[in-house]
Amino acid sequence: MNNSGNQAKGVTCLFLASLIWGTAFVAQRVGMDYVGPLTFNAVRSLIGAAVLIPVIFLLRVIRRRGGEVADTVMNSGDWKNLLKGGCVCGVFLCIASNLQQVGIKYTTVGKAGFITALYIVAVPILGIFLGKKAGLKIWISVAAAVVGLYLLCMTERLTIGKGDLLELGCALAFAFQILAVDHYSRITDGAMLSCAEFSVSGGLSAVLMLFTEEVNPAALRLAIIPLLYTGVLSCGVAYTLQILGQRELKPALASLIMSFEAVISAIAGWLILGQQLSIKELAGCAVMFAAILLAQMPERAEDKKR
Repeated sequence: MNNSGNQAKGVTCLFLASLIWGTAFVAQRVGMDYVGPLTFNAVRSLIGAAVLIPVIFLLRVIRRRGGEVADTVMNSGDWKNLLKGGCVCGVFLCIASNLQQVGIKYTTVGKAGFITALYIVAVPILGIFLGKKAGLKIWISVAAAVVGLYLLCMTERLTIGKGDLLELGCALAFAFQILAVDHYSRITDGAMLSCAEFSVSGGLSAVLMLFTEEVNPAALRLAIIPLLYTGVLSCGVAYTLQILGQRELKPALASLIMSFEAVISAIAGWLILGQQLSIKELAGCAVMFAAILLAQMPERAEDKKR
């Protein structure tokens, strides 16, 4: 594992990403009042990719001026990793984001948030098959986080319906996306990978949109603020922070930190929309926060050798 300084950088990046995703939830809900889920995801993903293009060029200029010329030169192998990574991550992101948007039409927001965040369980389980073992501390933290998510998100009986199954598929797709990012973020440029990921996700969503939804320019104009907010911040900024943050952390810990999005969303609803938090919801926030703190406690020497 990387040193403590790099780990702190990774944790900070993922907490910032969770903060953006949590506060962007309101914008996503408002945008869906005007356009369909595929249209919304296609436009916001392509906005996110477009925003990253000048960022990529600016970073290359800064590196060249800093004497890091080697970091700005890409050979055929680098391009191959970038294209492959962009396609793999983009396909999983497209599947996850669209299942989430469609599923939320058939289930409650609380159940959608709880089921989607179950990727924190799927990531370490899938990681076992990829040789990425998680220690006992992480498993305890994951279990505690699931309890916290249940207290925070669930206000009704846990029954399984059409929307719930779609959200479960979303959680599984997000787990694969997290593991794909974990692999490709270590062998290619983070900003370029994020741009490629959103280009693929947005392009696939646009193709599906043309066959299933009616594109209404007037509706797009009405949804422009939510689209810009989620495109620039939720896509362009937050997912790039995810890629940069996951370079420094194991995927199980990374997914646990990113699940804090649910807590941020609840707090944002309280502060911005005046939504009241019950004792049960506050307890859920506290349990999730404790789980994340536990996951970041120093590992024992025998755990570090794994």
